[in-house]
Amino acid sequence: MSENVVHLHKPTDPPTADTAPTVLTVVPDAPPARPVPLWVRSGRVVKSAVTHESTRATVRAAARHGLYTFNGGRIVARRAWDGRTGSRYERMIRAAEAAGNLEAAEEWEERLQRFRAARHHRRMDLLHSPVEAAKGVAVGAGMSIGVLVALGVVMAISTGRVGDVVTPLSATVDFIALLIRIVQVVWGPALSIGPFLALLALWSVGRKQHAAPAWALPANVRNSEGEPITPSIVVKALRDLGVPALARAIKEMGDAGASMLGPIRIAGCGVEVDVTLPSGVATNEVQAKRRKLAENLTRHEHEVFITIPQAARTVRLWVADSGALDEPIGPSPLVTDDTMTADYTKGKAPWGQDLRGDAAALSLYQRHLLITGLSNQGKTVALRSLALWLSLDKSVQFLMGDLKGAGDWAMFDGLATTLIQGPTDEHVIQVTEMVEGAVDEMNRRLQAPPGTVFPPLIVLVDEAQVAFMCPAKDADKRPYGGAKADSRYFMAVRKIHNQGRAVNVLMWQGTQDPTNENLPKLVREGAHTRASLALGTESQARMALGDKAVDGGAAPNLLRPGLDRGTLVVASDGITIPAGQSSITVRTHYIDDDAATAITDRAKALRDGVTTLHAIDHSTEHDPLADIAAVIGDAPRVRTKDVLARLAARNGDAYGDWSFLDLKRVLDDADASPYKSDGVMCVARDRVARALANRDGEGSASAE
Repeated sequence: MSENVVHLHKPTDPPTADTAPTVLTVVPDAPPARPVPLWVRSGRVVKSAVTHESTRATVRAAARHGLYTFNGGRIVARRAWDGRTGSRYERMIRAAEAAGNLEAAEEWEERLQRFRAARHHRRMDLLHSPVEAAKGVAVGAGMSIGVLVALGVVMAISTGRVGDVVTPLSATVDFIALLIRIVQVVWGPALSIGPFLALLALWSVGRKQHAAPAWALPANVRNSEGEPITPSIVVKALRDLGVPALARAIKEMGDAGASMLGPIRIAGCGVEVDVTLPSGVATNEVQAKRRKLAENLTRHEHEVFITIPQAARTVRLWVADSGALDEPIGPSPLVTDDTMTADYTKGKAPWGQDLRGDAAALSLYQRHLLITGLSNQGKTVALRSLALWLSLDKSVQFLMGDLKGAGDWAMFDGLATTLIQGPTDEHVIQVTEMVEGAVDEMNRRLQAPPGTVFPPLIVLVDEAQVAFMCPAKDADKRPYGGAKADSRYFMAVRKIHNQGRAVNVLMWQGTQDPTNENLPKLVREGAHTRASLALGTESQARMALGDKAVDGGAAPNLLRPGLDRGTLVVASDGITIPAGQSSITVRTHYIDDDAATAITDRAKALRDGVTTLHAIDHSTEHDPLADIAAVIGDAPRVRTKDVLARLAARNGDAYGDWSFLDLKRVLDDADASPYKSDGVMCVARDRVARALANRDGEGSASAE
């Protein structure tokens, strides 16, 4: 038997791992969670059921269809009341008086008098109608019986039986009895079904009119349709605009503000109304609240346009149908009409549609052009569509510089006299020299005898901001870019702006994201037609269109980049602008590259052939006969004046001063004299080619 030794003193040495006692820690169980009260669980279930989308949809549907029936009854009752009384006329009279249209008020009052007279006549007739009706019934019954008896007599004579005399009468009585039995059978179900049919009819009327609150309508209706623009909605939107003086004036008006409004007119895909503001309210106070006004009218900001017409203290509101501006417009007539031609002097280019849905056409006659906007908003397509139309006038000549170089203008190869494409400084130098050559041509034309008629010469530079920002300098240290007096591109453009239109030398430019550095003030103000796509700020809008247009309501900075691609705000006397406005918004037609190529093919067929230069020739030596052959191209013959113009564009220094006598001298010496065809002096391609071949043959023989 072993003994257990119990130590009575506490050991001083700490226990080792082997000798340390085992300590057991008892962790008590967590207390059970308190149960969620029944009323909390019930509330959660009820809240989840009430807020579930299916419940909401059910409630909206029940409310919608119930209100369709109720409001449909109101609409039918209103129509019946209007038909029986003169309330419709009285409403129109009050509206005309509120709008200040006294002529319309007098006309409606006259109609009301005629309606009342006709109603009085009908009521007076009712006093005599019972007696006349009784007489009519008696006479009708007697005549009917007489006819039936006569028919029976005829039957009796025919059959030889006297009883047939009453056969028609008995048949008529049997037919009436049958009708009575049918009515007795149908009457009971009709009384039961009739109210339901009536409710169904009222529901149909309410559904067609969307006679329910917006929250109860289907999602597609709520999202696609805004409220119709009525006088009361316009006045309420103006009252809640946040202009204290305007709100006070509306409250003090006896007609609740209706006198401020002109007639609401349908204008394209929206409506238009003139608002005469009360004293103490400036037009710019309303312009500055465009977004709030649009939201008060249940529209997006881009669907409301505010312009300042000629009348004092008046703003013109154009409100689009909800979603209408997001729908594309139709194709350009240039694409759909293969027979269309252009007339530079009298015609107008079909550019697109205005907000009213009317065709927007632009006259290009003796007008310098500037189109600007943010990148990728449709500037090149808008500018190109004008050049495409003008190319269908065979008298027009083009000098083109595309400083993007992406091939947007490649279809003009063989149509333009010069086409330079590329974004580098070398391309800017080439474009600058091209514009300077146009200046030399302009000076030659200005020094021509009075009365001389010159063909239109369009000098077109796309992405012109690249030229203004070019840092390159020439051998004399003159910069090609910039906006100073020593800038070659800037000064060439200014010279054309100053005097070019007098001799039909016109400057067209397209630029991006305008600033004072990439679009100098003197250049942008030299354009007669200024158009802008979407821009970022109001200051850019003023650069693009000028202070007058922006102060008059032009706001390209409020267009939506990307969504309003191809929509332009235009300030020009070459386009029809509503009276009193300084600008117009145009939704341009989109012409893709394939369609543009087809149009230029038609334009090339109108011409005798054009040799397009892709660089400026700097050589001092020139061969007149070879140059004549080059400018004739593939055409069998070209008029002498066209040959002179093409030679001047090809090498202005050598041929800018040439006259018909100089051309005739060179051709006579080469035995390729010009001749008259249809009364016009022409140069034949075959004669020039033969002269070149003979000259080259003689040179080879002499060398041998």
